[in-house]
Order: sequence, then structure tokens, then C-alpha cells
Amino acid sequence: VQLQASGGGLVQAGNSLRLVCASSGRSFRMHAMGWFRQAPGREREFVASISRNTATTYYEDSVKGRFTISRDNDKSTVSLQMNSLKPDDTAVYYCAAKFHYYSAYAPKTALDVDYWGKGTLVTVSS
Repeated sequence: VQLQASGGGLVQAGNSLRLVCASSGRSFRMHAMGWFRQAPGREREFVASISRNTATTYYEDSVKGRFTISRDNDKSTVSLQMNSLKPDDTAVYYCAAKFHYYSAYAPKTALDVDYWGKGTLVTVSS
């Protein structure tokens, strides 16, 4: 599985960005998907995840109510809509995939991830 994220950029606080991750291959439907981020000098942290059947979604507490994860199994993409952005959201954002037979499973930690995409930088200015 190859993952390619896009949509990062520089925005002012309070504005929005939409990240999109495109997956290659025919097995996208067998993977739960997630977004993680890593700020300078900090460890990579969980942001959001979604199960294969979209029934399960998880969010890190600081993004609840502001970020929304979604997926399109026909297009093999997963998106992260980020609203009301804050300077603390500044980080490199990584798309991630986890193969799993249980359709309602969604990952919550970096240890759960099988595949990583290259990151896309999000910078939020105050």
C-alpha cells in the first residue's frame, strides 16, 4: 500500500484546510485509515482514524469538534477536514493504514499502523 497525502499549507488561525490521502493498490477497503501528526521536537501523535466500514471513528481530544475524518472507498481516499485551526495544530500530518479483518476496527496509536505515507506540512499562524 502506498499513501500520498496532500492539502497542507500555511493558514491563519481560525481558518480551515482539507487534507486528502490517496492510496494505491486494490486493497484500500481492507484497511482502516488514520491521520497522525508530528510537531517539531515532539513525538508523532494520533489525530483521527476511521474504520473500513466508516462505522467507527476516533479523534484526539484536542481536535474533537474541529476535525472530521472521512473516506471514499470507491476512490481509495481518506480525508481530514480541519476547521477552526489553531497554532498548536502546526505539524507534519501523516496518513496511515492498518490492515484488519474486522470492518469496524480503527487504530488509535502509531504502533497499530502498518503503512505510512509521506507527510504534508500544516502551518497555522497566529
